[in-house]
Amino acid sequence: MSVDCIPIFFLLFLISFCKADDQLTHEKPLTHGDMFISKSGYFALGFFSPTSSNKTFYLGVWYHGLPGPRTVVWVANRDNPITTPSSAVLTVTTSSDLVLAASDGHSIWKTASSINAGAVRAHAVLLDSGNFVLRLPNATDIWQSFDHPTDTILPTMKFLFSYKAEVVGRLVAWKSSDDPSSGGFSYSSDPSSPDLQIATWNKTSPYCRMGVWNGVPVSGETLLTNASTILYYQTTINSGDELYSMFTISNNLPFTRVILDYTGDLKVLSWNSHSSSWALFGERPAAACDLYASCGPFSYCDFTQIVPMCECLDGFEPNDDNFGRGCRRIAALKCDKQSHFVALPGMKVPDNFLHIRNKSFEQCKAMCNHNCSCTAFAYANLSSAGAMSDPSRCLVWSGELIDVAKATAGENLYV
Repeated sequence: MSVDCIPIFFLLFLISFCKADDQLTHEKPLTHGDMFISKSGYFALGFFSPTSSNKTFYLGVWYHGLPGPRTVVWVANRDNPITTPSSAVLTVTTSSDLVLAASDGHSIWKTASSINAGAVRAHAVLLDSGNFVLRLPNATDIWQSFDHPTDTILPTMKFLFSYKAEVVGRLVAWKSSDDPSSGGFSYSSDPSSPDLQIATWNKTSPYCRMGVWNGVPVSGETLLTNASTILYYQTTINSGDELYSMFTISNNLPFTRVILDYTGDLKVLSWNSHSSSWALFGERPAAACDLYASCGPFSYCDFTQIVPMCECLDGFEPNDDNFGRGCRRIAALKCDKQSHFVALPGMKVPDNFLHIRNKSFEQCKAMCNHNCSCTAFAYANLSSAGAMSDPSRCLVWSGELIDVAKATAGENLYV
């Protein structure tokens, strides 16, 4: 049987026999050449070099037992590489912190746990989820790698985008395919509206905006593999103080991941045991016109077409043959007359909105109707999304409408 045809269940059966200790203690540090493997053999923790030159080393977590190049999912010291690997030691200190240090005592990387363990000695465990945790004897976790992701989100990881209107979580891509240091692309909530929308960024400029949260907490998708059907569930929760997301896989195996790669693409990948490779099941940007504001003002990227392309919003026409300049209004608005709104369903609503709180649909519409500079509004009822002080979401726009899209899933935009 060739290695590229090994079924995933047989692969897991094999790696269960090379299971190593999954715990790190003060008395048992991790040195170069050592490796900790999670209980069921899914993940490994150790030192690795991303290049064949072996000049720089990193402490990381990767999928264990999969054929082909190592797939790293977390890096501790991504911006402070180890240059003399034989001297690097990862230790649980007597104060219950994790410290990666050189032989001279110089600290390369360390944790800062939020709980004072006192005289109780913690230990570190690599879980089958890929989460590396610092745990007290009473099973309380005082630090976890899932709270400090690099470029990857794994199943069951709670990715906290914002807390009390401040950006918290951020994925940062590798600088290149063989350099795990922080690159120019990142994925986070928008600092101007951290509790409502998420985007990928090229340095500080928006690269691909995911859309505005409309209160829908759960979305599901079917991922088809050569051997089975996997259900992918994406959950997004906005509690008022927190905006976070989590995804789960129906068969509970961790061989699916979300990664922001060094080119700026956010991808959903699942392991295909038949081809012994990672299969792509979704990515953003999904088309050329999915790049931020690429269609120009008053235009939108139409994903309902076989080949997504830019189109003008209803009531608008192209400025010229280049949609980069967008569209213009066919008939000018008259401010002294009652406005008539056209409902555009299934839309990713524009960027640069004003969020008006505690309004009904009619009040939201009136806010736009009575403002001569208002060009559109959108409304969502968030009452089913959890305990929030404001169960409404009224957005209004003045001036140009940019970065709009149409898809099968979306909401009504009133223009």
